[in-house]
Amino acid sequence: MKEAFASLSGDKVKVSIKDSPIPHPNDSQLVIRVVATGLNPKDWKFLSDKPTNQGDDVAGYVHAVGSKVTEFKPGDRVAAFHQILAPHGGYAEYAVVWAHTTFHLPKEVSFEEAATIPLAAMTAALGLYQDLALPVPWNPARTRTPLIVYGGASTVGSFVIKLAKLSNIHPIITVAGKGIPQVEALLDKSKGDIVIDYRTGDKAVVTAFTKALGGKKIEYAFDATSEHNSYVNIGHVLDPEKGKIVVVQPGMEYNMPVDVKPSPVYVATVHEDGNVFQPMEKVGPIGDKEFGLVFFRFFGHGLAQGWFRGHQYRLVEKGLEGLENALNNLKEGKVSGFKYVIRIADTPDLGE
Repeated sequence: MKEAFASLSGDKVKVSIKDSPIPHPNDSQLVIRVVATGLNPKDWKFLSDKPTNQGDDVAGYVHAVGSKVTEFKPGDRVAAFHQILAPHGGYAEYAVVWAHTTFHLPKEVSFEEAATIPLAAMTAALGLYQDLALPVPWNPARTRTPLIVYGGASTVGSFVIKLAKLSNIHPIITVAGKGIPQVEALLDKSKGDIVIDYRTGDKAVVTAFTKALGGKKIEYAFDATSEHNSYVNIGHVLDPEKGKIVVVQPGMEYNMPVDVKPSPVYVATVHEDGNVFQPMEKVGPIGDKEFGLVFFRFFGHGLAQGWFRGHQYRLVEKGLEGLENALNNLKEGKVSGFKYVIRIADTPDLGE
């Protein structure tokens, strides 16, 4: 099979495509024949001079299952979250994924749309429900619950908005720029949701926060960008005693204007229950692995019912051959309001 490996060479991403053997699953894994795979910012941020297959958003057909897998069978349409930094990622004709981070796809949902969902939607869910401890969709909020979402046009930010709405969390006060039209389409203005243009400057953003909150401080914020003063702007209106803020950049030093420690969300915990950035002490036998199992099936159910959808996407030209250019565009900040998706069949000379 064809498999793409990315590495850093100076300040540029380099990609090589090689022939690899089709992998085999362990007892609790599946092998997916990949139709589409999504790109994420971590795909270049986690690179080194050692080539790796960083594709973690996978959609396609089940090719093979491990001996303990009972929920899926060969031929099923599925999407899955590949384990970060593990071998056999989605930048290939076949990928290996864990059964608990895989979900069924209804025939009405394309593989390309599905490839926008796993990593970003799970990041949103973990931040909202595990870190901020907000009401889950099946037991939604009954009282006014303001939420700031910084970076509402990003893939993660968009899923934060979608899930917050399912949890009846309003008003949603979100910040965006070029992607404002897409964000406005997600909001419910009848419940006080608004979007603020960050291009007006930091001072104007904080003033707009204060106005939207009626001069009060806010308890809940999800910073889906965690850069360019986003968390500082939130800090100016965050309740110093009860406030909680989720950030998405691990390993950063966050100098907040209030004495509130940001909570980084690590989507890798649905595979590991803790990692090098955030060791996790489980109170009992249930942790983020079980959270991931539940919410990935929730996503699949929502797709089948029509009340959950993926993100806007743009196809990468020439499939895996276009990966290098797409990753460099991500690295250089040229992607806004959409997610890159690779259709494996678009790769030239695939059968050779």
